[in-house]
Amino acid sequence: MTFASIGIMASCLIIMCSVALIAMNLEYNLDALMAENEFLAYVDENLTDEEGEELTGQIEAIDNVAEVHYITREEALDDYVGDLEDDSLYRDLPASVLRGRFSIRVNDIEQLQDTIEQVRQVEGVVKISAALDVADGFMTMRNVTVVIALLMVVVLVIVSLFIISNAIKLATSSREGEIAIMKMVGATNSFVRWPFVIEGILLGVGSALLAFLVQWGVYQLLVQAVNVYSHVQLINMIPFEQLRMPMLITFGGIGLIVGVLGSLITIRKFLRV
Repeated sequence: MTFASIGIMASCLIIMCSVALIAMNLEYNLDALMAENEFLAYVDENLTDEEGEELTGQIEAIDNVAEVHYITREEALDDYVGDLEDDSLYRDLPASVLRGRFSIRVNDIEQLQDTIEQVRQVEGVVKISAALDVADGFMTMRNVTVVIALLMVVVLVIVSLFIISNAIKLATSSREGEIAIMKMVGATNSFVRWPFVIEGILLGVGSALLAFLVQWGVYQLLVQAVNVYSHVQLINMIPFEQLRMPMLITFGGIGLIVGVLGSLITIRKFLRV
């Protein structure tokens, strides 16, 4: 029963942690995509490139702005022509027909709308081009992912506690006769209870350590597989070095708490002799 309890507790911890890791990596990748989100701010066509570039300081001073890059008329023309399959009609196009513009990246995409309004107030900026629908889509996807992950973790915690408590109950019930004999010869409740509490702690911490080692190995294999087969790096996984201590503390804390509570709750029934 001891090995069964350790196996069940470790399995429950691995399942809970796997769901949490999936959610964390999804949010990590969404945040990386959101960090690439930027918008363009076009300057007045009457301004020269030198005059337009002088507005950089005012835009950089806006709180949510992470990075500002001024694109000259010539650079804008090169980018436009470079995206065309047949550029023969545009090779002689003068750069003066285009406007200088700023490529602006923000720190927090949730404040994108407010940032756009502040940039629009900068004198010399006449037009803003931003994919607000894409930004809203990213935020919605991230919020839905977090909510679903939290719900799954809560459900798994409840199910795990039920399974673990029953496993400890089965392990303790095999010693019901021993507990009855100890009580009949005068042993106090504390004297009977503490060995089971200590055993619960050892079971919980042992299960947590086993689950941590298994999760570590599986996660490292997944990281290597993603790095080998994801040639275009569409998926990036959080390095395990950043997760090691939080995971170890979380596993140990859950194992300790479940082991102690499971032992205390279960032993109460057998102390009534």
